Amino acid sequence: PQQIRTGPKVINSSTPPTSSRIPVVGEPAMADDVRELLLSTTADADPSTPLSAPDLRLLIDHLRHRSDHLHASALSFAASNREPLASALLRAASSAASSASLQSSLQSALSPLSSSPDLSDLRSLSDRLVAARRELRERQEHLAAASSVASLSARLRAARASANPLDAAAAAAELKPLLVNPEGSGSGGDEPVVFGLLRGEWEQLVDELQVGLSKNVEECVEFAPDGGKVAVRAGPSGSSSGTPGVELRVALQALEIIDSLDYGMAKVADLMIKHVFVPAISNISVTVSVEVLEKSGSTYPASVLNIVPSEELQGYKDGSVLYSRIIDVIKFARKFICVENITWTQSFAKLTWSRISDLVITHFLSEAVPDEASKLIGFQDVIRSTTEFENTLRGMMFISPDRKDGKLTQFVDDVEVHFAVRKRNEILVKARYILVQYDYKNPLASDDHGDSVVDLLFQPEKCFISKSALQLMKLVHGALKDACLSSARVAKEFCYAARDALLLYKAIVPVQLEKQLNSISPVAAIIHNDFYHLSQEILGLAFEYRADFPSGQQKLVVFVDLAPIFSQMADGILRRQIQLAAANLSEAIDGADGFQNTHQSQHCESAKFSIEQVVFILEKIHIMWESVLPRSIYRRSMFHVLGPVFSRITKDMLLIDDMAAEETLQLQGLIHLALENLSSLFLSLVENDDDEKFLDHHTWVQLDESIPSLKKFRKLAGNFLLVSNLFNMSHYYVRSNNTEKR
Repeated sequence: PQQIRTGPKVINSSTPPTSSRIPVVGEPAMADDVRELLLSTTADADPSTPLSAPDLRLLIDHLRHRSDHLHASALSFAASNREPLASALLRAASSAASSASLQSSLQSALSPLSSSPDLSDLRSLSDRLVAARRELRERQEHLAAASSVASLSARLRAARASANPLDAAAAAAELKPLLVNPEGSGSGGDEPVVFGLLRGEWEQLVDELQVGLSKNVEECVEFAPDGGKVAVRAGPSGSSSGTPGVELRVALQALEIIDSLDYGMAKVADLMIKHVFVPAISNISVTVSVEVLEKSGSTYPASVLNIVPSEELQGYKDGSVLYSRIIDVIKFARKFICVENITWTQSFAKLTWSRISDLVITHFLSEAVPDEASKLIGFQDVIRSTTEFENTLRGMMFISPDRKDGKLTQFVDDVEVHFAVRKRNEILVKARYILVQYDYKNPLASDDHGDSVVDLLFQPEKCFISKSALQLMKLVHGALKDACLSSARVAKEFCYAARDALLLYKAIVPVQLEKQLNSISPVAAIIHNDFYHLSQEILGLAFEYRADFPSGQQKLVVFVDLAPIFSQMADGILRRQIQLAAANLSEAIDGADGFQNTHQSQHCESAKFSIEQVVFILEKIHIMWESVLPRSIYRRSMFHVLGPVFSRITKDMLLIDDMAAEETLQLQGLIHLALENLSSLFLSLVENDDDEKFLDHHTWVQLDESIPSLKKFRKLAGNFLLVSNLFNMSHYYVRSNNTEKR
């Protein structure tokens, strides 16, 4: 019983899981029965007491009965599960056979080990085996590469020797993915040299095909030297290279196969533009005629297109006649040059359409743009015919259907912009002509001098400006008035034209009159006035026109940024004139040599001449500036000039260390000379409502307040008079004493 109880556990420890083993029917019940049998047998006795013979026989009978029952159950189970048991036994037999085979192979592999106890021989044998396998693999790869090279070389030779260009082109196209890297034509770093050589031969083959087929196409299309005529043959009449040519269709087909169609048709397209499209578009009175010539003898049939003069046509009007003429030429090219092939037609269009569009725009559309805004409505006929023209070309597959090539319709749709651009260019041309052609040599001597005196916009003053500035502002006002009556797009261009016209003055006039601006001249004062007047007019443009601008441009158009630029230019010119005047006056005062020793005749003459030079320069400036500059600017500028002059003369006279009585009289006379000769200048600087002006006390008070150095200069004359009187009194006192002593 103990063996029966422990048997399944021993088997379970060395066999697959319980789910895969065959269960023993009645095993748990048998174990329980034996245990109960033993307990029932030894129930009344001590468990350690041995069993009696009847008990043992009874136990044996029970065990035999149970064994027979188990045997019958096992046979029943095997009978009911015959197929699974048979399959399991077959797999076991196969596994046993495989194990025997592996054992035999392992023994044969390990047999050298039993005969050679040295492991180094085994390692050497293994290394030789690995090297042999590597060498075999490399030789196989080399053999495959050599086979590939031989195959490619043979195919290249066959393609080059082929008399049929279609076969040669097809072979070249087949070899392209094998020899050319799709990402680039260059060879890789680890590529064999022979493949580079093969690629070079392939490129040479393609070049030969391109050149030969292109010449063949050119020989099929003949152009008249003087233009206006083209003849297309189905095949070349003769080959310039001496080799027989092929038909035009075959040549184009071969070029398409090697992806060189654009290359082959490039020259034909250029010649079509030069000899056919240019005369057909640029000349108004011409017509297009097509003539088909039948085959005669060995020559191919030909089709001839002629551009011939016509006296009936006198203008393009809406462009329908021109567009019909262009369509006739394109139909001729599509039918006889491209042989009704869509791909070839699109290649021809890609090479010609851009230039055809430019020719139409240059010779027709740009000239058809109206000169006046009121005529824009009449341009609708041109827009309609242009749209129909491009739609016709789309139907012919000559241009793309997605309107990407709609260059002409885009131009006519933007006719307002082109109109505005034309007007803008006209305005700038007029502005440049006004500025360049105006004579600045003697602007004050013109007959209509009064027209050049204008009122300042933000000051209650007048100033004299040049005719060029006057006409320029008239042009600017005209452009802005047109902008107020136009659409937003057109108004934008007019406003830009006004800005550019103003900037032209800044760019041209200072450069053109550089010499006059670097010297004291009335022209410089007038240019200052021009800039000053323009700066104020620019500030007023926004107030005058902004409310009338189209709604989209009221906040976009700005002029106020130009006003500071022109104001700074005016200030710079005036500052330069003041500096030049100060330099000339300083040079004149230097000629007096500090007003030393004026009691000597020579030094007195030098000092007098110096004062006269100062007076002359000041009077010259007075005459030039008073009649030109605005009143406030004139007074301020003269104050800047006079102040340093009187200060310098006063300083030089006060620095004299010792002077004689006669010298004081001379200096006093020089001061009075200057003041008397500058009386008209002084009167022009004071505010006096009386018609008769004279230098009275009130006038001198005004001048002294405006020019502090003038007060010191005048006071110095009185001091010299006092010193002279003291000298006289001293001399009289000395003479009186001498008389008494005698």
